Order: sequence, then structure tokens, then C-alpha cells
Amino acid sequence: MHGSRQRDTDPCFPVLTCPRCIGRQAVAEVKRAYDGSSSCCSPDQQQPASLQASSVSLLSLHRAEDPEESGLMCFKMKRGRSGLRSRCQAFPSHEEPARQKRQKRLATSFTLSPALDWGNLPHYVVLHVFQHLSLVDRARASSVCRRWNDVFHTPDLWRRFEFELNQPATSYLRSTHPDLIQQIIKKHAQHLQYVSFKVDSCTESAEAACDILSQLVNCTIKTLGLISTARPSFMDVSQAHFVSALTVVFVNSKSLSSIKIDDTPVDDPSLKVLVANNSDTLKLLKMSSCPHVSPAGILCVADQCHGLRELALNYHLLSDELLLALSSEKHVHLEHLRIDVVSENPGQTHFHTIKRSSWDALVRHSPKVNIVMYFFLYEEEFEPFFCEETPVTHLYFGRAVSKGMLGRIGLNCPRLVELVVCANGQQPLDEELIRIAERCKSLTAIGLGECEVTCSGFVEFVKMCGGRLTQLSIMEEVLIPDNSFNMEQIHSEVSKHLGRMWFPDMMPTW
Repeated sequence: MHGSRQRDTDPCFPVLTCPRCIGRQAVAEVKRAYDGSSSCCSPDQQQPASLQASSVSLLSLHRAEDPEESGLMCFKMKRGRSGLRSRCQAFPSHEEPARQKRQKRLATSFTLSPALDWGNLPHYVVLHVFQHLSLVDRARASSVCRRWNDVFHTPDLWRRFEFELNQPATSYLRSTHPDLIQQIIKKHAQHLQYVSFKVDSCTESAEAACDILSQLVNCTIKTLGLISTARPSFMDVSQAHFVSALTVVFVNSKSLSSIKIDDTPVDDPSLKVLVANNSDTLKLLKMSSCPHVSPAGILCVADQCHGLRELALNYHLLSDELLLALSSEKHVHLEHLRIDVVSENPGQTHFHTIKRSSWDALVRHSPKVNIVMYFFLYEEEFEPFFCEETPVTHLYFGRAVSKGMLGRIGLNCPRLVELVVCANGQQPLDEELIRIAERCKSLTAIGLGECEVTCSGFVEFVKMCGGRLTQLSIMEEVLIPDNSFNMEQIHSEVSKHLGRMWFPDMMPTW
């Protein structure tokens, strides 16, 4: 229960002591102070009189069990300090019984009944605590006692685990120790079900993740996530090495339901292996920014994995054939479709157009589907989008977007629920916002960054939307005072139409 000798030598090792030991340690400290042999003071250092008096009074709580001995101890403490010594000895105070009760109550506070000992905590309680600890803290806690060590090896504790792989020279993030990783693979690989890898931008970290994946041959993973805290990470790993490691998991798991492999060199052949072994169980697939996957590869997934409910991909993988495959009678209702529209080289990327009939087929088959589109384009690259009615529900513009594009959104996006515009030109967006309020009857959230809107136009927009706007995030710099409203009046007028208190967002001053 007292752990190993490592806790005395390792300054990072957590002190895990039971309350009974804490009580014993407190009593020992009091006795050392009373005897003048405290480890905190050298023999030639004299303790203050107040500390000596408090030490003696605390010690009396454990040495004096009967009232007479307690009274004698109190008398010894007061000897030489008061002119009432003889009076205290001859006439006991009327507060003596109350003092004795307090002394007994304090004396029992240093002990704990065996039923409340930390070593006797129920198994499920310790397991719940262990689930909130990091791997290192979990391993250290397992050395406290045998029961805690048994909990450490419980299969339920290893079903969900995140490997953190970072290089100390380039990252401040913590990393899972390689020795502990090997112990996990050796003893608990068959228990792993929900696994994720978080790596930094170093290629060495990504390669270490691939090495671990290659060893997961005796496990039945249900969810797999490869997370890069910074680019390039997995993209710098040899494609053959990455695909080989990923194929090991695809072949041996047989029950994968969720896969997040954004920004990785996954390719079409590895997706075919995924479909061949997990077509009946796959429900979520996120693979944005995977340049080695073709539209035919993602179409193969949609054709075979009829239980797919969530899909995230880049726009260049989106096609009319893919939308029709997701709309087939064999396929379940799609719940979430995320599309990233990214341009790395302005003016050099060609974006195709999706037919309105393909969008309509998807909405008829899955009427509650959320279609989310993230745009990172330059103004001249928006031409192919929203020329016809598009059933998008969430729109995010990470770069500047023109007034004309926002006008088309108001005309051709009737299912729009959320709109976020990070930047716009120097012209007010009053007409565009009012058009969006008129046509987009499901709009509940809007955010405007570096844009311009007159106060009266903004009030009219809020008035038309009414209380359905649950999220309204507008920077104070966006609003332009006019003859109708100034900045001091805008918050009260908007609050009146929203039915709740509202203030514009403030730009930090740092």
C-alpha cells in the first residue's frame, strides 16, 4: 500500500498515500516536534515557543486518554506561564468536560476505519479513476498496492487509448514512453478497440505510429484516428510504409466502424482492402486532404459500405456518381457530409460543377442530411459554385468572399442553417444579409469577421430572422453607425428582436 522505493527517488512520481498513513505521518511529525527531533529543523535550531506549545497540545490528544491525565498535561503546559497555576490545580475549570470532548473528537480524526481505506475502494470506483489518468500516471498508481495493480490490467481499461508520439526536441507536447508502448502491445493489444494516434509535425513521430499499427495484428479495433497536430507529419512518411501498416489494421480488425485518416497518403488499393474486410460495419469515414485517393476509390467505398452515415472528403473527390451511390435504396440515410474546398495555387485549380439533379437525389433519400462546406478559395475561384440551387446547410468561408457570392447564397441555398464569413471587401453587406434572411428560413447561426454592415441594415436582418437566431457573433468593428442607430443603441435594439441580451464581440487589445 505504501508503493515502491521509486517514489522516494523520482521527483515526478505522485505521492499516493492512504488517509490512515497520512494520520500516522501527522502523529509522527508531532512526536518529532515534541521531542525536538523534527527532520525539518537541525538539532541546534530552536523551535519557536508557539510551535512547541501547539506540538505539545496536539500530542496530548493521543497520549491522554483519561480526564485526569489530560488535566495534568494542560497543567504542565501552563506551568511557568500564568499566575493562576495553583488556582487551576485546586479548582478545575467548568469548561473541562467540553474540552475533553473536543480532544477525543480531534484524536479520532487522525484514524480511518478499515472500511474506508483506499485499498478497499470498490473495483469499479478505482477503474473509473484510472480511466481519467494518463498512461504514465496510471502505471505509477498501479504500484501502490496489489488491488490497484489488478485494476491496471483490467481489459475494460484498455479498450480506449490514445498514443501520443512527439519529439522532445521539436515539440512541447508530452509523449508516450516507448517502453510502455511495447508493454501495451504485448499485454493489451487484444483489448484495444478505440485507438487514436496524436503525432506532431516530425516524420519520426509518424513513422513510429506506423510501426505501432504494424504490430496490431491480434486486436479488433472499432475506431481508428490518425491526428496530426501540425503538417506535414504522415504526408512525409513513405507511402508504402504507411499503406502497409494501415492494411494490417484493415485486414485484422474485421469490425471497423469509424476511421479518421485526414492528411495521410492512403490510396485506392488500401481503400479496397478496407471495403473487403469491413463493408458491413463501416459507418464513419473522414479522409480530407488525401491526394492519392481518386473519385473511383471513394466511389468504391460508397457502393459497398451501405451503412456509411458520415463522410468527409475534399471537393475533388465529389462527383455526381458518388452522390447517386449514396442515394441508392440499399444505402442507409446519410447523416453528415463534409466537403472541403481548398485551393493551394490561386488560378491554377479547376473546380467542376455538380448537377442539381444529383443533389436533389441525395436530399430525397436523406432529407435530414447535414451538408457542410468549408471554402478556402480566392475570390476569382468561386465562379462554379452556387449557380444553381444547392442543399448546403453549413457554410464556412475562411478567406475573403465577394458580395456577388453572398448574393447567390441568398438565392440558391434555402436549407442554410449556419453561415460564417471571415472576411469581405469594403462594401456594406446589407442587401445580401437581408436576402439571406428572406430566403433561408432555417438560418439559426451567423458569424461575421472582417466585413462591413450598417447598423440599420443589421437591425433589419435581425428583425427578419427574429428569435430563431440562436448564435449571433458579430465583431464590433463590422457595424457602421448611421442616421438610425449608433453603437450605443445597437445592442438594445438587437436584444429586443432576439428576445435576449446581446452585445457585439470585442476585438482583443493584445
